[in-house]
Amino acid sequence: MKKGMAWLGMIGVLMLASSVFAADSNAVTGKWWDEKKGSQIEVYKCADKYCGKVVYLTEPNFGEKDKGGMAGKPKVDRENSDPAKRNVPILGLNMMSGFKYAGDNVWEDGTIYNAEDGKTYKCKLTLESPERLKVRGFIGVSLLGKTQYWSRVK
Repeated sequence: MKKGMAWLGMIGVLMLASSVFAADSNAVTGKWWDEKKGSQIEVYKCADKYCGKVVYLTEPNFGEKDKGGMAGKPKVDRENSDPAKRNVPILGLNMMSGFKYAGDNVWEDGTIYNAEDGKTYKCKLTLESPERLKVRGFIGVSLLGKTQYWSRVK
């Protein structure tokens, strides 16, 4: 009987802990490390939605072998389809917008901008743990896209 009560108690504690983790719509806010691009993204609340901007770049300048003729200059959004935005610095660039908390550690209906190809994609964020964020960018439906995992900056 005592073993059964202990298991029941442990299950209750786990359920409570998981519901506390799942209940916070602001849990996605903070700085996240995108290892693939060598950047830090700050996710923050903007009105009743969530947005994100680039706050740090491992390599803030174009490399010496830059094919675009910008070696040594600060990285800018040169692939943007809007010529007026091609000189906007990547550092400080607002690249995520419109995310709404859908519950269960998921933020949907947002978009993410990829400065490497100058395109904006639909995006879904899933907080897999307090330290790991799944970022799924896609065209149309989530099945047609790519996933990255970002880690929380401490």
